[in-house]
Amino acid sequence: MDLIAASRKESTISTRYGSAEPGTGVRLDEARGRLLQSGAGTRLEAFGPAEWGLLTSIALIWGSSFVLIDFALTWFLPGVIAAARVGLGALTLALVPAARRPVAREDLPRVAFLGVIWMGIPLSLFPIAQQSIDSSVAGMLNGAMPLATAAWSALLLRRAPGGSQVIGLLVGFAGILAISWPQVQGSDASLQGTLLVLAAITLYGLSANLAVPLQQKYGALPVLLRAQLAALLIVIPFGLTDVAASEWSWQAALAMVPLGALGTGMAFVLMATLVGRVGGPRGSVAIYFVPVVAMILGVILLEETIARSALVGIGLVLGGAWLTSRRDRAGAEEAAPAR
Repeated sequence: MDLIAASRKESTISTRYGSAEPGTGVRLDEARGRLLQSGAGTRLEAFGPAEWGLLTSIALIWGSSFVLIDFALTWFLPGVIAAARVGLGALTLALVPAARRPVAREDLPRVAFLGVIWMGIPLSLFPIAQQSIDSSVAGMLNGAMPLATAAWSALLLRRAPGGSQVIGLLVGFAGILAISWPQVQGSDASLQGTLLVLAAITLYGLSANLAVPLQQKYGALPVLLRAQLAALLIVIPFGLTDVAASEWSWQAALAMVPLGALGTGMAFVLMATLVGRVGGPRGSVAIYFVPVVAMILGVILLEETIARSALVGIGLVLGGAWLTSRRDRAGAEEAAPAR
């Protein structure tokens, strides 16, 4: 069964905002109008083949995107790349009939807000930040996204993630630090660039939580199509500003096709599907595998070498992911009916 189609059949259990399940405390009619709404996943058990499949697909797509971005930057300025990515992503999703299913009018502001903070603003902040911060530092900071997701989840759901999830997230981030450390040494990073990246990561963490109830209600495709259309309003001005100073290249243009269709179109759909199934904190652990994939591709395609600390980091990422993927006991206890 198709993973995205299967996600639409998931029931909206344990949603803090936007459900009427026992233990959630807020009914759907009470939640209408609230912009910041989150929820728990529909699957509180340990990851199964579907969840690991989604996680692997996300890591492969976003990990390989670094190669395509580096190639396209030879000719295109960052604003052009961001606008092309979102535009091609939205076009790809628009071609899928399921993405054109309706979304209730009262939820459209939440969907638009999701697009702005998940794609529009971060995809604009990162190119600006990387003018004064090395990509290795940006990549390391980006590894804090699962921690930001867990913090937002605790705030919105009014409960901390389970102990094994917290330990897993911390172990995974330690792995990211070990992987990034050889590249970070001697790198440049201004305060402004660092703050911009941290702002983007904060928005990513919030987005992973806000996507949960929307995906559970409508499925990932209709939500992401409209979210990406909203994000276009943010990135198009940057693209128009940078297009005159960019150099045309057919090779770079062709590289944008998989970057937009897969990296911005389908990867965000897969990510929304994953967090809808397992919740924001557990689903965001997919981000820990992105630099691992990028590093392996660098070895295969660019004949780069892997530092000893990076090998340790890969082990920590795998261990952290396994711990995070275990059964969400805290969510299960809250969803259980009172005796």
